[in-house]
Amino acid sequence: MFSIQLIDLAKQLNAQLHGNGNIIINGIAPIHLANNKQITFLSNNHYINNLKNCKAAAVILTKKNLKYCNITALVVEDPYVAYAYIAQIMDTTPSPAKNIHTSVIINNDVKIGKNVSIGANTVIETGVVLCDNVKIGAGCFIGKNVFIKKKTYLWANITIYHNVKIGKNCIIHSNTVIGSDGFGYANKEGNWIKIPQLGTVIIGDNVKIGASTTIDRGALDNTIIGNGVIIDNQCQIAHNVVIGDNTAIAGGVIMAGGLKIGKSCIIGGASVFNGHIEICDKVTITGMGMVMRSINKPGIYSSGIPLQPNKIWRKTTVLILNIDTINKRLKTIEHIVNSKNQKKQ
Repeated sequence: MFSIQLIDLAKQLNAQLHGNGNIIINGIAPIHLANNKQITFLSNNHYINNLKNCKAAAVILTKKNLKYCNITALVVEDPYVAYAYIAQIMDTTPSPAKNIHTSVIINNDVKIGKNVSIGANTVIETGVVLCDNVKIGAGCFIGKNVFIKKKTYLWANITIYHNVKIGKNCIIHSNTVIGSDGFGYANKEGNWIKIPQLGTVIIGDNVKIGASTTIDRGALDNTIIGNGVIIDNQCQIAHNVVIGDNTAIAGGVIMAGGLKIGKSCIIGGASVFNGHIEICDKVTITGMGMVMRSINKPGIYSSGIPLQPNKIWRKTTVLILNIDTINKRLKTIEHIVNSKNQKKQ
């Protein structure tokens, strides 16, 4: 079991300790569930009343909330960020692989760095470069000429197509596919003619990609994922998409080909993007947003329709379907009113 003395934890977090620093912490838990061996945190004032009955050994909070606390506390600027660091310190997630399993199939010209681990039944094709401390889980396929920088982790059953480049300190979760063909076809007399996708995918450093996400290779240019990008589960990123540094993408997002997204954007879950448009830096799209046109001004944008009782939704839908007729009638009335006003004058 993991354990750490509170005074040592305070030093690692650069936090101000108020209370007993000799307490031994062996876990972290929500404020209403934590016991006397665990630490908790208060990052949302909605839960401030839980401090009264909190049974945790210590709590992480801001200076302004310290007056409400009657147990040992660590004071920080941002408790949620501190929680993230504690979770990293206490993380007991196993490695995707240990050593190189005897069942792995590795081409003779593959370059393998120091402390590389590869799980059972993984296939590594010709020309691949795996830098130091790369970990690849069981059942993966790494295609020709793939380059993976140091300390990148691939979990089980991931497919990386040929020529893909992945940066350092990345984490890619199970069943993700990177470098599959983009949806490129030409139509000749009703028949679809496949266009070979000649680009690749380039992924920057410190990128995190969730499970069952697909990132297509470029048609001619490359699909590019910038440094520090985080992508949730089950996203579709089409050919030639470019995503700027430190952008966050929630689950189920669909991005059409040729889309360009700027830096430090936040994309809500189940949002859909048209192809060949540009989104500038620092744009937030709320959940289920349908982005049909370029955005050139930072800010928060929404288009999803909130859930309604079915009867109200039916009425709303009827109004929307009749909006053109309503608009024409309104213009007719305005024309009549304006004509009468002109006669009076």
